[in-house]
Parts: sequence; C-alpha cells; structure tokens
Amino acid sequence: MISGRERRAPTAAEREVRKVFRQAEAKGALTDYAKAQKAPDDNRERLKAERLAREAETANRTKAG
Repeated sequence: MISGRERRAPTAAEREVRKVFRQAEAKGALTDYAKAQKAPDDNRERLKAERLAREAETANRTKAG
C-alpha cells in the first residue's frame, strides 16, 4: 500500500533497468555457486597430486635402496 499516492505502472525505461539489475544479480549468484562447487574439486586435485608425488618418491627410494 502506497500512502497517499496512486500506484502506477513502471515505464519502459524502469522495466529495462530492473531487467538489467536482475540479470546482474543472477550472474553474481551463479558465479558464487560455481566457486563453491569448484573449491572441493580443486582441493581433491591438489591432494591427489601430493599423494602421487609421495608415492613416486617412495617408489624411487625402494629402487635406489
């Protein structure tokens, strides 16, 4: 309820501005979601690389020793 004023329909320019802002907000939310989904994948890849490096080092020690 608007106090003391009549409710009016938004102009074409106002609708366009709202549309642009909604798109920008949606894109920001999507990138946050994508970052949250990518973080565990990056961590898993890092841990895998560290494990493979340890295993290779252990294999080299047994061959040399």
